[in-house]
Order: sequence, then C-alpha cells, then structure tokens
Amino acid sequence: MSTKIEYYFKKPERFPFPDFFDGITETYEILARAITYLKKLLVEPDVRENHGEVRGNSPNLHGNYYIGEGTVIYNDVTIIGPAYIGRNCEIMPGAVIRPNTIIADGCSVGHGSEVKRCVMFGGSKVASLAFAGDCVLGASARIGSGVITANRKFDQTNATIKVKGEKIDLGDSFFGCILGDNSRLGANAVTQPGTHIGPNTWIYPLTNVRGFIPACKRVYHERSVVMEENEIIELKP
Repeated sequence: MSTKIEYYFKKPERFPFPDFFDGITETYEILARAITYLKKLLVEPDVRENHGEVRGNSPNLHGNYYIGEGTVIYNDVTIIGPAYIGRNCEIMPGAVIRPNTIIADGCSVGHGSEVKRCVMFGGSKVASLAFAGDCVLGASARIGSGVITANRKFDQTNATIKVKGEKIDLGDSFFGCILGDNSRLGANAVTQPGTHIGPNTWIYPLTNVRGFIPACKRVYHERSVVMEENEIIELKP
C-alpha cells in the first residue's frame, strides 16, 4: 500500500498547473496545496472571470473564480470560490461547487451533485446526485450517481490509513477519497473517510469500501437475491 502520488496519478499532463505538485509527494498533501494555490491564483489578485457559456438562468457565483472557455454551466448552479474550472467542462443543473476546488479540462459535474474541496484531473466525472467531499480524482476517474464519499469520522478526529501496519495520520479531519486514474465508483457506492483506491479499479454499485484498495481490481459485496411470490394489489392513489 502506498500514499505516494505517483501510484495513483500517472498523467500530470491532464492537470492544468504543471507546478502544482512541486515539492509534494504524498496524497494527503494535495488538498492542503489546493487551498494555498488558489489563494495565490485567484484570491490575492481578486479574479472573477467566466469565459464559459451559461445556459438557463445565471449561475450563483460567489467569491473568486475562473471558468474556462468552452465550459457550459446550466441553470441553478452555485459556485462558491475560490474555485477553478477549466475548459470544456459541463456543470449540470443544480450542481454546487464549494471552495478550494480545482476542476481540470474536460470534466463534468452532474445534476444535483455537490463537490467540496476537490481536485479533479482532466476527464474526471462526478455523476448526478452524488457527494464528493475532500477528494482527489485522477484522470478519467468516475464517481457514479448517488455515490457518497464520506469525509469525516463520527468522532471528528483526523482521517487515517494503515501503511504496512502503521497508522498514518492524513492531516485533516475532513478527508474523503483518493481515486486513482481511470478508476470508478459505481452507483450508490460509499467510501469511508481516508479511502485510497488505486488506478484502474472498479468499485461496483452499492459497495461500501474503506482503507486501501489496490490498482486494477474489481470490488463488490457477495450478495444473494431473494425472489418470492407476490399478491396482486392495486395501490390507492
């Protein structure tokens, strides 16, 4: 098991800022870097730029933001800066983008989904009615509809993960999921705080995972389906 960035993210060219990862090697350093990086990029120069296309009513834009060319923002979207959204993205109706989020080129956020302090490599996607909180999504990674990335433990202590039997403090009580390049969380899956999922791994729908999931795996719960006879009843209106 590893918390090294290079295990999960092998396509730095799919991220808009070549210098973003300078001096950091661990996955748990990425989200903290997003805060300081966006402060210098957007907050201090007071950037408020939307080069994208708005379809429907105007989005609710708060704080500092940059939205790239070719990006389409649909009705009832809320963006709370600082937030960077790259080129050719889709932000679907009712989506909420919360502070300290970086969304690279060619990404999408689905209808009614909430993205909180996330770093998304190019081509990654959050489908409809999902919650992605304090997560890093690799290139072409996917979070399916209805997925919850739980981002805080019940006791509100820092998220941790075991590395070779040693418990590593991830440095923040808010920490969702590390999702490697081209990995997928199926519909209504749940990840526990601090989960690390290697690249090219599929977490099947309705599956609950925690800890470290290696690269190139298919993960699902064994379950049986019970089918019984049912009486015919016309339901009342």
